[in-house]
Amino acid sequence: HLGINRYELYSGDDSSIDRLLRDMQTASVIMVKPSGLHLKLALKLQDFGKAMFKPMRQERHEETPENFFYFVDFQRHNAEIAAFHLDRVLDFRRVPPVTGRFINVTGEILYLTHNEELRSVFFTSPANNTCFFAKCLYVCKSEYAVCGHPDLLEGSMSAYLPGLSIAPRISIPNPWIRTYSFTGTEEWEVNPLYCDNVKKLYPYNSGNRLLNIIDMVIFDFLTGNMDRHHYEVFTKFGDDGFLLHLDNARGFGRPSHDEVSILAPLTQCCMIKRSTLFRLKLLAQSEYRLSDVMRASLSRDPLTPVLTEDHLQALDRRLGQVLRTVGKCVKKLGEPQVVITDFAESSRVTTGNR
Repeated sequence: HLGINRYELYSGDDSSIDRLLRDMQTASVIMVKPSGLHLKLALKLQDFGKAMFKPMRQERHEETPENFFYFVDFQRHNAEIAAFHLDRVLDFRRVPPVTGRFINVTGEILYLTHNEELRSVFFTSPANNTCFFAKCLYVCKSEYAVCGHPDLLEGSMSAYLPGLSIAPRISIPNPWIRTYSFTGTEEWEVNPLYCDNVKKLYPYNSGNRLLNIIDMVIFDFLTGNMDRHHYEVFTKFGDDGFLLHLDNARGFGRPSHDEVSILAPLTQCCMIKRSTLFRLKLLAQSEYRLSDVMRASLSRDPLTPVLTEDHLQALDRRLGQVLRTVGKCVKKLGEPQVVITDFAESSRVTTGNR
């Protein structure tokens, strides 16, 4: 937490991150309680650190059915893990540390929790596996329970951010939010000039906020996450502070499909940070290919392989689409109008003085 600054959650050379990952992988669980509306648990560890546990809901090879709406898709533990690694590979460092871990659902959840509601949803399956579900809005009935084998269950462990009393943050609606109903469209989906309207609004009319949005959608496009309805920022850093890339469990669902609508802010605004573009170009080179770097990074996780080869190859394909989109913008507007030097102060308007 001490390494959090205006630009990132931690520095690229922060050795404490690897120690934190090891602690979340191995430290004994001493307390468990349900958390939020989905099937996830808040764990307190022996060093009194806290982590969010999301259990495995799908096998690695399973894809999101094409008829599923993005807002009822499963939350995938391996997507949280892979998103953390991708965030580091992209040099963003805006995702809190995440690692995989096996949990004994009997010894480390059922026997430790004092929450009667959680205890009440445990049962033994016909295959003699220990299972549990949660009471929430979506897919939390017994038919959608998660089960150990017979007691061991894999999942993701995500580090907590500092408490709101220490580091206040706010949640802001994404200007490119999708409709969360079975019908209808949002303005950005039908108006190719939508970005011009966004640029007139605070805080997108100055500073780096819009460029940070575009970083976020590039990240989401690479993972295939369509569920970015809000983003969060630390209030301490003002309008130029980085955007937290939280809740990535609905990514990596369909490696065969590239959801180009996620890139709408990039396509419509035709802006990108110089540092982001430099990193993307580097990861498109054969000696630093994104899929190879991700494969090597993910190999260090206890749940390796975290992603299938199809998902890794999809990263390379989608990276190529991002670079082609930027190339079209440069051809149309010229590089000075598209590729923006990073860390402009708020007084420098992104739509004017660049």
